[in-house]
Amino acid sequence: MVKQAAAACLATALTACAATQQADAVAPQAPGFLLGLWHGFIFPVAWIVSLFVSNVAIYAVPNNGGWYDFGYFLGIVVFGVGAKRGHTVTRDRIIDVRARRID
Repeated sequence: MVKQAAAACLATALTACAATQQADAVAPQAPGFLLGLWHGFIFPVAWIVSLFVSNVAIYAVPNNGGWYDFGYFLGIVVFGVGAKRGHTVTRDRIIDVRARRID
């Protein structure tokens, strides 16, 4: 019971760290889902360029919120960096080695 209460308190404390934004602070022409998807897809290149060029960023601010974030997430995970083809490890032989005691 104590662990559950501690976990609930920790989860509540972490939600206080979530960033919020006023709905009227976003302009109608702010980047949305499709630009988020694109920005997520080009993330690796944009990140490297942003290390050397001060006016390049990896995330558009301001954006239209949840839909931009969802597109950004899909761009990184599904279409971009996180899209790895799984590799399969196969065994083509089994070696059975048993130690023998030599007297």
